[in-house]
Amino acid sequence: MTKILIAYASMSGNTEEISELIKSNLEPFGYHIDMEEIEHLDIQNLVEYDGILLGVYTWGNGDLPYEVEDFYDEIENVDLMGKKAAIFGSGDRSYPEFCAAVDLLEEKLELCGAEIVQKGLKIELAPETEEDIEHCNSFAISFSKSFEESSL
Repeated sequence: MTKILIAYASMSGNTEEISELIKSNLEPFGYHIDMEEIEHLDIQNLVEYDGILLGVYTWGNGDLPYEVEDFYDEIENVDLMGKKAAIFGSGDRSYPEFCAAVDLLEEKLELCGAEIVQKGLKIELAPETEEDIEHCNSFAISFSKSFEESSL
């Protein structure tokens, strides 16, 4: 059975809400899905998953949130070769670097050998509009398809 991790950092609940939407769209495929906050994650356990979805909000002018900094530094010691991954997050367009933390994590996972199977999902604040919800749903479905394609 395909194992997927959804790990996230969320201060206001926006990124957690995106995580829940993604999870609800992956559940019908019968995957084993674990969901937890990044700051509570044992980074060495990442190798146990076939798919890794990371959610992060962007802090300040494009920075990672403090609760993701240790994860970001420690992940360099983990070989993610053969793991499918994608990043999602929330941000605020009133800041100069909208959702820059998504790009930072995407680059870091690639450096660790993960296969980034789709462009990062960036949502303005909370996924409240039908368009935002559809983007979250499509992101999850697209991630799921990456497993179907690899089994052909």
